[in-house]
Amino acid sequence: MSFQSRYIASHVSKGMRLDGRKINEYRKIEIEINPIEQAEGSARVKIGDTEVIAGVKLEVGEPFPDTPNEGVLMVNAEFSPLASPEFELGPPRESAIELARIVDRGIRESKCIDNEKLCIKEGEKVWMVLIDVQPLSQDGNLIDAAGIAAITALMAARMPKYEDEKIVYEKTHEKLPLKEIPIPVTCAILDGKLVTDPSLEEEDAMEGRITVTTTQDGRICAIQKGSVGLLTMDIIEQAVEHSAEEGRRIRELVKKSL
Repeated sequence: MSFQSRYIASHVSKGMRLDGRKINEYRKIEIEINPIEQAEGSARVKIGDTEVIAGVKLEVGEPFPDTPNEGVLMVNAEFSPLASPEFELGPPRESAIELARIVDRGIRESKCIDNEKLCIKEGEKVWMVLIDVQPLSQDGNLIDAAGIAAITALMAARMPKYEDEKIVYEKTHEKLPLKEIPIPVTCAILDGKLVTDPSLEEEDAMEGRITVTTTQDGRICAIQKGSVGLLTMDIIEQAVEHSAEEGRRIRELVKKSL
């Protein structure tokens, strides 16, 4: 363990953090609606100095064979060197793939989208919901920023017209058929304690990471372990309880931003 990691852990052991926050405290969350005019819906989310933008595009395509009457969801994440010197050009790195999967799983497993309402012609044509996530600045906890940006973009999205078997890209008032607002809450494990919304320095020092995504009624729809550290049942139970509590608060921020 490096000197910096030991220094951070020693503060956490005393219930302190280098930036002055309590160990269960988020940085300030800021949400901007529809910064991308060309998208059907978009959102920019800042958590402290971490910033992520997400955009939603809607296309018409074929359904999967095993779900012929349901729309399709796809989440993609791209890490640009403009956001962090750690990010490199080229094919998606493991961290970008992991981020996209965690965001996708939270939305998919919460049954957030009423996929049957995205069916145009069973077995032939359905709406495809494509979410692109792009970090703009990395200072830790990209997961929560990306998850909040993605669900906010979905809530802000409006359906384009579909006439004569083609999409007419004209602004309408029709919203996506959403049933849930899944919110991820990520904690790092430092000195055996849960640390909410870890900064980049804390992520470099953490022993492990856990992300719990919950729905409006506090139901768990996804849990993701990160890093190599072990998670005890006590840590998992604390993370679940904390995620439900913080999820309610962040969900209200999302609603107020729209």
